[in-house]
Amino acid sequence: MRALIESMLSRLVGKSRLDIVFADGSQRSVGAGSDPGLTMRILDRPTELKLALNPELALGEAVMDGRVVVERGSLYELLDILIAGASRQELTAWTRPLTRFRTAIRRFTQNNNQAWARRNVAHHYDLRTEFFRLFLDEDLQYSCAFFPSPDISLADAQAAKKHRIIAKLAIEPGQRVLDIGSGWGGLGLSIARETGASVKGITLSREQLAVAQERAAAEGLSVDFQFQDYRTLTEPFDRIVSVGMFEHVGVGYYRAYFRKIAELLSENGVALIHTIGRTTPPGATNPFIAKYIFPGGYTPALSEVTAAVEREGLIITDVEVLRLHYAETLKAWRERFLARRKEAVAMYDERFARMWEFYLAASEASFRHDGLVVFQLQLAKRLDTLPMTRSYMVT
Repeated sequence: MRALIESMLSRLVGKSRLDIVFADGSQRSVGAGSDPGLTMRILDRPTELKLALNPELALGEAVMDGRVVVERGSLYELLDILIAGASRQELTAWTRPLTRFRTAIRRFTQNNNQAWARRNVAHHYDLRTEFFRLFLDEDLQYSCAFFPSPDISLADAQAAKKHRIIAKLAIEPGQRVLDIGSGWGGLGLSIARETGASVKGITLSREQLAVAQERAAAEGLSVDFQFQDYRTLTEPFDRIVSVGMFEHVGVGYYRAYFRKIAELLSENGVALIHTIGRTTPPGATNPFIAKYIFPGGYTPALSEVTAAVEREGLIITDVEVLRLHYAETLKAWRERFLARRKEAVAMYDERFARMWEFYLAASEASFRHDGLVVFQLQLAKRLDTLPMTRSYMVT
């Protein structure tokens, strides 16, 4: 097993250097680098076996359980090197069959009917709001920010993201806006505040709903936040927006999702779907993320999304691909989380904190090296609903 681990890591590390300390105390150095950089220690033999057989799942679990420790360097530095290397080649000879198997069964693992959808949302989004406050901005924006320049703050980048979305929706005063997956309410409140529209926000997180309703009442804005599944809606809307929710729909429900969008949208309506996506062909969710972070979640290829849109009578009027903006967002979250890590441990425990650090670090590295981006799709029913040029989108 050690020879397999050494061979695998040697291919991934490339021009860098990684020192590996095995369970029996033996040490190996892999990579072409000469300067000591990173050292990872594997604490027991069962972990060595798991890393050799299923590294995509086993590494995250081992870090979470304290069975793999980064002794020199940081966890992010280790994952940055490994994920960059993995994006160039297979981890082991049997990772491709494992990926094919996960892809083949994804309609089962993403069977997000209404009951499963509520359960999956609660797993992640019903963590204490005070935990998310440790690393999010004050508005509690838990999705990709927009960085018009690299030196702006996280709060300003999140505000820029909201302004950009609102501009793309071309909202007029008095219109009815639906926010699917409204989170803690920040976007819906901004829409009502800045446009004079009436907003309905729906979520399957009771924790988020309570905060959103409290914020709406405090501001006295025309925003109605409800605990509701998008599939149960029947009322019409002039504008529909969904940010960071489509990743939880499930591939088997894409056509039903866009069919509902078309059903709810007025004849001159506009929808904006903001979702994480992949630049590679359709595949499967990383097994660690699927098991511990976002059960039922999936980042789609653009081809999967557009195929469903086209079949449900909607017109794609604009597509924007945000590259590296989520990497910078995750970097800010990771740094803020690490600065208040002790508070996270106090709220939950050390294992949870290690899991969350791994999730943030691995996600950032994946957006830098592994083909993850953000898609913003603007949809309408008519070709003449929106202006012919994109000048109205400039904020």
